[in-house]
Amino acid sequence: MQKTTRRISNDRPKQKESEMNVNIRPYGILIGLWFLLVIGIGGCSPASNETVNIAAPEVEACEIAFAKTMEDRDFKAFLSFVSSEAVFFNGNKPLRGHDAITQVWAPFFEGESAPFAWQPDVVEVLTSGDLAFSSGPIKDVSGEILGRFNSIWRKDNDGQWRVIFDKGS
Repeated sequence: MQKTTRRISNDRPKQKESEMNVNIRPYGILIGLWFLLVIGIGGCSPASNETVNIAAPEVEACEIAFAKTMEDRDFKAFLSFVSSEAVFFNGNKPLRGHDAITQVWAPFFEGESAPFAWQPDVVEVLTSGDLAFSSGPIKDVSGEILGRFNSIWRKDNDGQWRVIFDKGS
């Protein structure tokens, strides 16, 4: 097999050094503007940290109130913390939306006492302030740890935090 090499000729006339500097200058300006933009974005970090510092306690309070709905035996209040498009997992089977979640979770609210309880011990919020993760132990009535819950919360347009994903382990 014969190898061919193609030469590219440079038919353009040579530029004077002063013309080259003039042509490079706009790129230097763009690089300088890009640098200032990057520095400016870095300057937004304190505001983002402030958002996290405000949102994390909000999500923790929502998770605690969400868990209290089980203790209070108030399924309607429970659903108010759950997004209408939420996905809860029953083992590895996804339950999509309030109807599917209701079929599996409503029986837990029957009877005088809650079959289990949960409490967050981890809450993390994205710097955007609109998504959060909460996790903690699930305990039976005697306080024995049954597993761990993991929930993803979203701050909806109405300003309320709601669970969009939930999975126990």
